[in-house]
Amino acid sequence: MIGGGLAGSEAAWQLARQGVPVVLHEMRPVETTAAHQTGQFAELVCSNSFRSDDPMGNAVGLLHEEMRRLGSLIMAEGDRHKLPAGGALAVDRDAFSAAVTAKIEAEPLIEVRRGLVPALPDAGLTIVATGPLTATPLAEDIRRHTGEDQLAFFDAIAPIVHRDSIDFDVAWFQSRYDKPGPGGGSADYINCPLDEAQYEAFIDALLAAEKVEFRDWEKATPYFEGCLPIEVMAERGRRTLAFGPMKPVGLTDPRTGRRPHAVVQLRQDNALGTLFNMVGFQTKLRHGEQARVFRMIPGLEKAEFARLGGLHRNTFINGPKLLDPQLRLKSLPHVRLAGQITGCEGYVESAAIGWLAGYFAGAEARGVSPLPPPPESAHGALLAHVTGGGMAETYQPMNVNFGLFPPLEDKVRKDGRKAALATRALAAIDTWNTTAR
Repeated sequence: MIGGGLAGSEAAWQLARQGVPVVLHEMRPVETTAAHQTGQFAELVCSNSFRSDDPMGNAVGLLHEEMRRLGSLIMAEGDRHKLPAGGALAVDRDAFSAAVTAKIEAEPLIEVRRGLVPALPDAGLTIVATGPLTATPLAEDIRRHTGEDQLAFFDAIAPIVHRDSIDFDVAWFQSRYDKPGPGGGSADYINCPLDEAQYEAFIDALLAAEKVEFRDWEKATPYFEGCLPIEVMAERGRRTLAFGPMKPVGLTDPRTGRRPHAVVQLRQDNALGTLFNMVGFQTKLRHGEQARVFRMIPGLEKAEFARLGGLHRNTFINGPKLLDPQLRLKSLPHVRLAGQITGCEGYVESAAIGWLAGYFAGAEARGVSPLPPPPESAHGALLAHVTGGGMAETYQPMNVNFGLFPPLEDKVRKDGRKAALATRALAAIDTWNTTAR
């Protein structure tokens, strides 16, 4: 087990619960990162919030509840050290990490070794859960085994919109010049048109919106010309976006029969076709500002965002291309990956993928065939996304959200859809939990 963050701690704990001995390698405090402050396991580097704890109305709250039912160490200690935070689960970060560390170090089946692991082992069941700040030697070795262009060190994240929140009285499907894409269709993009006045108002709002500054440990990673934030492009000239990601060439608004002044395009982002990303809209705007400014775009006035944009230092692989359904590297089947390095985003999502990696590796060590989590569950939906459900060509880190879940078989009113998805998920995870272990 390489890495003692949230995913690594959870994976090691679940292996021990199955009676499988684990050697857990953690480089801290022998070597540290620019973001970590301690040598404790499961240290929370940024926020102390596990976000919404509502299991019936929020996908991350649903994931919390599934993890509780599955015996998650991270959720147990999170609940034990929670702080007042309304509908969210926030924790006392120091007490939480200290408690996880104490549990790991007291577990007879877990041997802790402190120090850097510079390369993937040649043999032996291995889980890599080194997170978004993977040490350079190990990251380079992963890159060597997976391919030069399959390991990213820099997120250029565009917002992702739930398809059913887009106004198709305004937006329409069309590819530029009706050119067929890889899937053979000539209408692969959703197009949101802007006239000149709407475009100018959008540029004004974009330039005036509040931005997020790079943190100190991110500043060494510069912008790349191929993934500039849209606000940086706009600062180079008011027409820059109209000749860049918002260019209208090759598109005809069916309402007018003419080419719009500018267009925002959205491209399918998951195999289910429930999520679409805003092409070229990576940004450092604050999240509240993104929602306000992007809802100025015609067709997106009521947009619901599965993920908002960002640009920051991160190490992650192209999971849909490189991982099999049990989180094993296709090129090195004895190696599993877990946590943020797989392309999931968020504390709880990382721990959940860690839980699954521990479950799969433990089953393999015991010589039994693991049963994959049901796709209707939050665990199953998240696993499917990082191992194949996400589009490999546009894959970027993402939090769990209801757009990753298979659609309901029965028609349900929109205001009851989340609760119906959650009810189905909990029933599925309970059934699986009684048969899988």
